[in-house]
Amino acid sequence: MQTQPIDFHPPTEDAAPFLLPVPASLFSERADRFEFLAQNHSLGDWLVFLGRLTRAQHEVLKGLPDLPLPDAAKLELAREHRMPPLNAQSLARPAAWRFALQQLCLRLQDDAPEGAQLALKALFSSSEEQLEKLADGLLGGEPDMDSAAQLPFVAAALQLVFTKLASQLDTSHLQTQDAHNVCPCCGSPAVASILRLGAAINNLRYLHCSLCNTEWNVPRAVCTSCGSDKEVALHELEGSNGEVRAETCDACKGYLKVVYQEKDPRVDPVADDLATLALDLLVDEAGYERTGPNLLLIGAHSA
Repeated sequence: MQTQPIDFHPPTEDAAPFLLPVPASLFSERADRFEFLAQNHSLGDWLVFLGRLTRAQHEVLKGLPDLPLPDAAKLELAREHRMPPLNAQSLARPAAWRFALQQLCLRLQDDAPEGAQLALKALFSSSEEQLEKLADGLLGGEPDMDSAAQLPFVAAALQLVFTKLASQLDTSHLQTQDAHNVCPCCGSPAVASILRLGAAINNLRYLHCSLCNTEWNVPRAVCTSCGSDKEVALHELEGSNGEVRAETCDACKGYLKVVYQEKDPRVDPVADDLATLALDLLVDEAGYERTGPNLLLIGAHSA
């Protein structure tokens, strides 16, 4: 594992503090990335299936209508108190998430590995109460590991609904949170960060939400967990080209990955994270603890 110095680029006045998800392309581009990363990869079959799941997300999302947002008074109250307007743990979830899950099951059940087929069939026959209980545990940070094989599909459906809701917001409803790694839109933790290319955002870091796919700007060379700027370092796998690095903090012993568009414009925080589990193993063994989940990983890799 190689350690790299951090090249700090402060944000400019013109940099957008928040980037809302673009539903028309987000999941299709992620599916393309999974398919590319699967080539000659030791986890290729798993990454190919995740590409199919993400492609199914794209198709299902196209059929979802606009979803009801909190009313204007609730949005304003959240803004005044600097709270996420779509707080995943308190928002009344639209029933559309269960419809999305059903549609994902139908699209995947005939072309999934045996273990995944069993999980999809179990979900398809589950009651509304059972599904909501799985969603509550997942969003509350206490997933039901007895149903681990089902959780990535529950997460995929929830991602669709929260991504759709987030895309309907105006960024004026969002406020930066005190904790860097908390999504200003839905309150979920970040899955990774991305150094983006672009006129006003070139080489700026945006954290990427694990649930609603919103992004928010956080200065580089600062720990996304505790805010320290003194004990942060970057690590990468030997022989890699630096597309994905792990940013560790010796102050809190936490880490989160960073993906670099300057290395490959197609990088995706979710897909590239799952394709570099070897990097997680190395930093875990070095004594660091990951500070944000990848919701498509819960129960999936071990299955």
